[in-house]
Amino acid sequence: MTKPFVYNIGKYYGEFTPGNLVFNANLQEFAQQVSYLCTLAANGEMTVQDVYQEIEKSWQQLKLSKKELLDKTKFTTED
Repeated sequence: MTKPFVYNIGKYYGEFTPGNLVFNANLQEFAQQVSYLCTLAANGEMTVQDVYQEIEKSWQQLKLSKKELLDKTKFTTED
């Protein structure tokens, strides 16, 4: 994600893999960004159109993150 946000990250309870852990952090960051952007719109500090564009940009980044971290074929090495 592009902009750093300061917030508490919830614990991860899913199956532990590095990809799952990183995607979970990205997902939580996306949710926090949406909340922050909606607050800015509600307070009149950003237009709804600008907020929509920022959320869309963040969503595309999250989708790319999912594709890179979770959708790749898992190869195993045989000894």
